This record gives sequence, C-alpha cells and structure tokens, in this order.
Amino acid sequence: MDLTQNFVKAKRPCADGYKWFLRHYPGGSDYQRLLDALVQADRVSDACWLLRQFGPTDAVLTLDAIDTKALVFAGTLIVRGEINVESVLMVGRNLRVAAGIRADTSIVAGESIESAGHLYSGGTIESGGNIKASWGIEAATEIDCKGNVRAGWDIRAGERISVQGSLLAGQDITAQGAIRCGHGIRAGGRIVSQHDILAGNGIEAGSHIGSGLHLEAGWGVKAREAILAEGAIKAGEGLEAGDRISAGPGYGIYAGLNVRLNNWEDSARVIAPEKPTGLVSGCWQPR
Repeated sequence: MDLTQNFVKAKRPCADGYKWFLRHYPGGSDYQRLLDALVQADRVSDACWLLRQFGPTDAVLTLDAIDTKALVFAGTLIVRGEINVESVLMVGRNLRVAAGIRADTSIVAGESIESAGHLYSGGTIESGGNIKASWGIEAATEIDCKGNVRAGWDIRAGERISVQGSLLAGQDITAQGAIRCGHGIRAGGRIVSQHDILAGNGIEAGSHIGSGLHLEAGWGVKAREAILAEGAIKAGEGLEAGDRISAGPGYGIYAGLNVRLNNWEDSARVIAPEKPTGLVSGCWQPR
C-alpha cells in the first residue's frame, strides 16, 4: 500500500508528524516502510497512530527472535524464539511466538496473541481476538481483550481486566481494578479484585473468590473456599462455597435472579457450611 500526501492528510495527522512525513517522503511512501522509518526515528506514537488509521495488511513476517526498542508491523508477526521490546510492540493482525514475550510499554495486536512462554507488559495488553499463553499473563496496567483470555499459570493486572469472551487461568486471576468478563471466569486458584468482579456467565475458583466491591454472575458462582465481597453478591443461579459466603456491611446476597421461583430448589441453591448473613434470595442448603 502506498501512502500519498493527500491520503495521509485526509486522516488529520498532527502538524508535527505531517511535517516530518512531507520532509522525509514528499512523494509518498510504502505503508510498512513508513512504519519502520517512524520507529527508527523514535516516533513510535506516530507509527501506532498510522497503523490505527490505515489498519492491518495481509503481510507475514517470520523471525528467529526480536530484541529491539520498538516494533510496529501492519500484518502478522511469527517469532520462533522470544521477544524483548523496550517500549511498544504492536501488530495489525496476529502475534505468534514460540517462547516468551516482554514489552516495557504495551503489547497490542489487532487480532490474536499466542505465546508458548510468559506474556508480560509493563503497561497494557490489548487484543482484538484471543490471548493465550502457556505460562502466565501479566500487565502492569490493563488487559483488554475482545476474545478469550487463557493462561496456564496466573493472569494478573495492575489495573483492570476487561474480556468480552471467557477468562481462564490454571492458577490465580488477580487485578487491582475491576474484572469484567462477557462470558465465564474460571481459575484453578483464587479470583481476587480490589473492585468489581462481573461475569456474563458463571464464576468458578479452585481457591477463594474475593471482590473489593460487587460480585455478580449471570449464572452461578462456585468456590472451593470462601466467596467474599465488600459489596453485594448477585448470582443468576446458585452459590456454592466450601467456606463462608459473605457480602459487605449493609449489602445483600442474591441467588436465583435469573431462575423461576418454583425452580429455586434445583437451580438457585445456596450451599455453604453456615447460612450467609444477609441472604435475600435463593434456596439455602447446608453443606
């Protein structure tokens, strides 16, 4: 794809960036060549802006390993080894890596991200498709995914986790901000957030579930240990815990919100060693 002066100007670039383009490429430039030149000139934010404006290509780049300051590629990037980037790693389509991925500022893919090792970002991790890592997934700030997120180990975020599909971890899922998931959340260990935990389907933890504010699931909530929230606990179906179920002071516990009253005994059971204080709805059954 060739980018002419008028083509770029139509996207309303910043004045400084457009002047740089006119000075270095008065006759226009090939799309990827321009992205590479911007990165080499330490204009990484301009390269990211350009990719967001003109979108992905079908190009495929295959490398043995990457160790660089920044990388912005419009197509699919396949790496046989590991990736180590000092600032931004951004691809227009898929990112597939046979080892670990580390970027100190952000990792962005227009489609999917797959890592056979650990996936770490010192800032955000963003994906227009699925995110999958054989080891852990960690972002110092946010994880934002339009598909499913799956990790063999932990999934951690210094701020929020937002997933439109399912959120699945072999070990813990933790976030300082809210955890919002369009489908289900499942962890082999604990699920802990300092804010809301919200799931369109069910929530299941191999350890305990702890929410710094509200806990809400469209289906049921199940934990091998306790289910705790500083706000309200709401489940479309049942609640089951190996330890106590407890909402915040002054808040209620609601089960069976999406179940007919005559089906509560089967589909809205509340199971725990002791009856939760503040149980408003659902069919209580001692464990």
